[in-house]
Amino acid sequence: MKSDFLIALTQLAAERNLPREIVLSAIEAALVSAYRKDSIAAGQDISVKLDPGSGEVSVYLLKRVVEEVTDPQLEMVLDEARRYKADAEVGESVAYESLPHSAGRIAAQTAKQVVLQRLREAERELVYEEFADKEGEVYTVTVQRIEPRQITAELGRAEAVLPPTEQVYYERYRVGQKMKVLLKSIERSTKGPELIVSRADKQLLRRLFEMEVPEIYNGSVEIKAIAREPGARSKVAVWASQSGVDPVGSCVGLRGIRIQNIVNELHGEKIDVVEWDPDPTVFIAHALSPSQVLRVDVEPATLSATAVVPDRQLSLAIGKEGQNARLAAKLSGWKIDIRSDAEAAAARAPAPAPTAEAVAAAAQAIATQAEEAAQPAPVVEVPQPAPAPAPEVVEVAAQVAEVAAPAPAPEAVEPAPVPETPAPQAPAPQPEPAPAGEPRTPVEAEVAEALFEQERARHEPEPVAVAAQSLSELPEEVWTVRRPPVSAEPGQIRFAEDIEELRPDGPGRRRGGRRRRSFRRRR
Repeated sequence: MKSDFLIALTQLAAERNLPREIVLSAIEAALVSAYRKDSIAAGQDISVKLDPGSGEVSVYLLKRVVEEVTDPQLEMVLDEARRYKADAEVGESVAYESLPHSAGRIAAQTAKQVVLQRLREAERELVYEEFADKEGEVYTVTVQRIEPRQITAELGRAEAVLPPTEQVYYERYRVGQKMKVLLKSIERSTKGPELIVSRADKQLLRRLFEMEVPEIYNGSVEIKAIAREPGARSKVAVWASQSGVDPVGSCVGLRGIRIQNIVNELHGEKIDVVEWDPDPTVFIAHALSPSQVLRVDVEPATLSATAVVPDRQLSLAIGKEGQNARLAAKLSGWKIDIRSDAEAAAARAPAPAPTAEAVAAAAQAIATQAEEAAQPAPVVEVPQPAPAPAPEVVEVAAQVAEVAAPAPAPEAVEPAPVPETPAPQAPAPQPEPAPAGEPRTPVEAEVAEALFEQERARHEPEPVAVAAQSLSELPEEVWTVRRPPVSAEPGQIRFAEDIEELRPDGPGRRRGGRRRRSFRRRR
């Protein structure tokens, strides 16, 4: 009995990774629950003592010492209690009777359930006590389950939860993968302590630097600020508290071995290590690395700064989708406006002062506008055109005037007016000859002649009168036909007469003839 009980107690404590005292107290609580279900001790207070050396179980009935008894099964007076225990006091529980430690099947099943429950509670309490003061530490976990809402990882004897908000968007996880996480918080729940870990927190980057860089761990190099976009890029500002120590070089390491280990742990995330400076202008210039900064103008009242960079490095200073400028603003805590050198020079250039002539001209223009506005506007009479007569009236009037007009004297005939170049008109109709063999009467001939003259007058253009000019007074330009200048530019279309003028031998005719073809004699 002794050896079996000790072996079972030791094995249970090893499996549950619990101390033997906790397992022993859990068994005693289970036995108390089992004996309370016995009909002998129903409704009474029971105490069970278990000897770990011999494995013997002692069961006692307990009563509480009071001055006045109200419940005889649970209470006793002081005089009666001192018969069982000489130094008993009021308020103390005294064992007054021993019970046999045999229990039935139902009591044994109840004891088993109580033992398991007490052991689970003990495990949860130990887990909570183990990680209660470890928030912010880095642990290596193994992925156990991948669920849509979260990832469950094994963290020693406990299970850690990686929620979607703490995951890196660019990372992909698989079952059995080992990775470093930051213990962000620990909470109590009905299922035990819940450990929340993170891969996206910037404190994870700080802890990784402390693990890889001894100068940061011992305090000679201090991390002043961190700006991070998980999975993409991060900026770390470091400062050396000890003279003679290069903060950036110590973080990078020999040939970049230290920073490369951190980058590999974060699955390729880019990290920029810059030097911190108490002067905000210098620190902002360092934060915009790797771009070159010419000048930084700060406004401490609004915590805003304007950084001037070369024109060719404006896109490098802003970064892809503004990432470099955004991280620099987070790192420094200032609102940064980035401008190129040309834009800054244009903003600084003062406006040219107006000259005296320009001022006098502007004053004269203003005075003239004022005078014109003061004068009343003149009334302009627009002559109304006479209505045009109907075409039938014009034609009848022309015929009447032609018949009634007397024939002019030969000496009074004025020279015919020179018409302008008329547009091509349809040819005037010719009198139809009388058919052969059919003589006309004088009346028919006169009517045909009148009709012919009427048609010709209608088709001929009206003469253009040149007032107070004769043929001798007309300028020479009237008789000259102007041609557009001939352009010899290649690729331009020219008229045929222009092409003829451009030929060296003058106008000529196109030569015809057959083309002669030369055939190579085949051998």
